Amino acid sequence: MAFEHTSVLLKETVDSVLTKADGTYVDCTFGGGGHSRLLLEKLSDQAKLIAFDQDEKAYLNARCRFAGDKRVIFFRRNFVHMENTLDTEGLLPVTGIMFDLGVSSPQLDEAERGFSYRHDAPLDMRMDRSAEFSAAELVNGWDEAELTRIIRAYGEEKWASRISKFIVEARKEQEIKTTGRLVEIIKAAVPAGARKEGPHPAKRTFQALRIAVNRELDVLAEALDQALRCLDSGGRLAVITFHSLEDRTVKEKILEWLGRCTCPQGFPVCTCGARAQVKQITRKPVIPSNEEIENNPRSRSAKLRVVEKI
Repeated sequence: MAFEHTSVLLKETVDSVLTKADGTYVDCTFGGGGHSRLLLEKLSDQAKLIAFDQDEKAYLNARCRFAGDKRVIFFRRNFVHMENTLDTEGLLPVTGIMFDLGVSSPQLDEAERGFSYRHDAPLDMRMDRSAEFSAAELVNGWDEAELTRIIRAYGEEKWASRISKFIVEARKEQEIKTTGRLVEIIKAAVPAGARKEGPHPAKRTFQALRIAVNRELDVLAEALDQALRCLDSGGRLAVITFHSLEDRTVKEKILEWLGRCTCPQGFPVCTCGARAQVKQITRKPVIPSNEEIENNPRSRSAKLRVVEKI
């Protein structure tokens, strides 16, 4: 299957991050290559585009789509290795960096990847399929308290403790190996009245498991700090988030970079040494138009935030 993915907030992201036609840019989440492709159309022959993605199919897609374009350098690795990679390759500093977070459409649509609660498939959820730790190992190996913690924290699921209890009881009888069986367990755990409204009863739990398996929030916070260090003065960072936990991580990091004083209220003199490292390009997050949402319903929750390094 081809790695086809409809890029969200495509023009808005590329226009906001592009400041120099001959600059060096980084796409931290290459995916289907939509943002990179549009950016390359606007760059000169002297520019460079460095792309990261840990998914093998995204890598193969990149090699196919950009074969012969000497401006493109692709690394099949998680973006948490960005700073070390760029430094080792002599590519620092860079002009602009893009993040398009979350799970891509091909990963959701390929049942065997185990990301979706709508397909019965092996319980996997690894973005990097060479990684050893999968959702099956998490669901069958972690204790009830830890399952409750991640489902509540990463899924913001009010029935977290009940779902965890049902998972632990079910796996005593038989190992939970498929997404279909996990969905059945979650549906049994969530009271019938609660299942009548809101999203699919398994949606929040599946989100939580995916985040935990791939360490998404821990990796994101670290990678954002790396991105700021990698940027040249005047360089821009654009981040697209798809759920509140990602967006909160990005917002908190931006507030930190804006140099908000963290001294206790009433201190006569600032002693924390806070100073602004960025300026906001987007005071409020950019969201998809009604037309984009209609054409691509998965864009509904997207938010774009952009800052410029001082």
